[in-house]
Amino acid sequence: MYRWLIVVLLILLSALQYRLWLGEPNLRQNWQLQAEVELQLLDNARLGERNKQLEAEVLDLKKGEAALEERARNDLGMIRKGETFYQLVDPPTRD
Repeated sequence: MYRWLIVVLLILLSALQYRLWLGEPNLRQNWQLQAEVELQLLDNARLGERNKQLEAEVLDLKKGEAALEERARNDLGMIRKGETFYQLVDPPTRD
């Protein structure tokens, strides 16, 4: 009687071990998903920091004229009245 119980328990244990290591989902897939989650969390933190910087820039553009003027100078090449614009050009390179 006990012999059959031990055999049945061993078969059950084997089936559970098979499912744990080789079934769907298994431990390897679980570890892989945990690694992907960690990478996604790092990416989210990086993007969150970028969003904070962009939000600060937007607020600065809405409230301050200095940021708006800097953006106009750098991106659009605008100058004030009475200023002289100098453009430095690199000499052509010989091939």
